[in-house]
Amino acid sequence: MADRVTVIGWDGSPLSGAARAALDAATLVAGTRHHLALPYVPKGAEQIVLGSIDIAARRVAGHRGTAVVLADGDPGFFGVVRALRAPELGLEVEVVPAVSAVARAFARAGMPWDDARVVVATSRTLRRAVNVCRASAKVAVLTAPGAGPAELALMLTGVHRTFVICEALGTEHEEVSVLTSDKVADHIWRDPNVVLVVGGISAPGQGIAALGGPATHSGGGWIAGRDPGFPGAVRGWALPAAEYGGHLPAELRAFQLARLGPRAGDLVWDIGAADGSLAVEAAGFGAAVIAVDRDADACDWITATARRTGVQLQVVHGTAPTALEDLPEPDVVRIGTADPEVAAACAARRPERIVTAAGNRDQAEAITQALSEGGYDVERTLLQSVELDSDWAERERSVSFALCGSRR
Repeated sequence: MADRVTVIGWDGSPLSGAARAALDAATLVAGTRHHLALPYVPKGAEQIVLGSIDIAARRVAGHRGTAVVLADGDPGFFGVVRALRAPELGLEVEVVPAVSAVARAFARAGMPWDDARVVVATSRTLRRAVNVCRASAKVAVLTAPGAGPAELALMLTGVHRTFVICEALGTEHEEVSVLTSDKVADHIWRDPNVVLVVGGISAPGQGIAALGGPATHSGGGWIAGRDPGFPGAVRGWALPAAEYGGHLPAELRAFQLARLGPRAGDLVWDIGAADGSLAVEAAGFGAAVIAVDRDADACDWITATARRTGVQLQVVHGTAPTALEDLPEPDVVRIGTADPEVAAACAARRPERIVTAAGNRDQAEAITQALSEGGYDVERTLLQSVELDSDWAERERSVSFALCGSRR
């Protein structure tokens, strides 16, 4: 087992005395090719070119001697430290950090980043990273080959964002480019790079700044990333229907949101979104949302509601199922009208869950059949809610068949 493992972050600046001393004593040095070419690396040390982090960590653990691992920026932030600290390796790890690539990228853009989401985009996580960019007004993306600026921009078609692309940060080849998302795919970008994706719908008092991000306020926030509560001044979710326009009963909306379980990285389709209440509340949980409605006035209403509540969502004016053909693949779907044809079209796209509601049993049976034939197990619930006035007298009654299809 290695006697000692020191992880050194490098950001292009001269190494500290502690880092230089660790390298001078190293009998094994691991890093990428550009790290191993640094003049600080001792010539007599065994070298490992980092490819698979897990494989390299096992080789470091099996080395008898003093090991150093070189990494870009802060190696404890989405870096090699996590792999080296795996309990089964039993390593004692000392870390000498540098400025992280994310911090450096935001510094180059002259923007604060305590309110930013940070995601890693690889071939495996690209789709979820894009959904976070859809749902958030400020996102830093740590990219990988095949999941870089061009791929991000292409998957964000229909969503306007500003890209700040930082190539080769901390090196003599460093370059920072600012482009709108529709122009990004026209270029070839060098690895490694960090992408800041900023802009979108903003709440009152949060106009879009020069780089497309929300304007900052001197007071700042209190938690990094995003406020974990639902946006807006009102506490809670499944707010009364009157808060949104009165179309979807709050009790049915609460049931549907509970079954959908929207979360960061998901894409929610809300088809026949009407007043946008479910779309807005799904976005409040951090999911990316596309609200579809055939009524232009409803689309304008949804956009205004999203702006008022400070959430990010995309509004599509069109009639389902035709309007769904060019949309990106959903994770979960809510259908606002009891239409078996729309249900079948959604089932064909294989989301994890589909929820809808019917006003009578015949409609409910038709929807259930469409979802069952599409490969879904259907949960059927009769929901009834009664609103009472101040004298405990019935004011309004709502009854519906709530249907939830779960993919087999």
